[in-house]
Amino acid sequence: QVQLVESGGGVVQAGGSLKLSCAASGRTFSSYAMGWFRQAPGREREFVVSINWSGSFTDYADSAKGRFTISRDNAKNTVYLQMNSLKPEDTAVYYCAAERGGSSRNIKAWGYWGQGTQVTVSS
Repeated sequence: QVQLVESGGGVVQAGGSLKLSCAASGRTFSSYAMGWFRQAPGREREFVVSINWSGSFTDYADSAKGRFTISRDNAKNTVYLQMNSLKPEDTAVYYCAAERGGSSRNIKAWGYWGQGTQVTVSS
C-alpha cells in the first residue's frame, strides 16, 4: 500500500513556473513507477509524464515535452514535476499516481492516486 499527497499547486501567469511535489508513504517507494496526470474541467484525465523506479526512464506526453521535467528522490519518498513556460491550457487538477513495476500511459494501469492539486494558469 502507498499513500500519495500532492502539493505545490497554485495560480500563476502564463509563462511562469510551478513545481509540484508528491510525497509517498511506505518503505517501498523505490519499487514504484510514478506518474503525473491531469484533468481539466469537462475533460477526461490525461497522462502527462511518468518515471520508472530508478529515475533512469521517463516518458512525456507531447504537451509536456520541453516544458515539464519529472524527477524523484527515493531517499525522500518524493516525486517532483517542474513545470515551466506554463500556458492557460495547462490549467487542471494534477494527480500523482504510483504503480509497482513499469509505467504506462494507460490510466487504468495505475493503482494508487493522490487527491490532486489545482494548477491555474492565467492569461
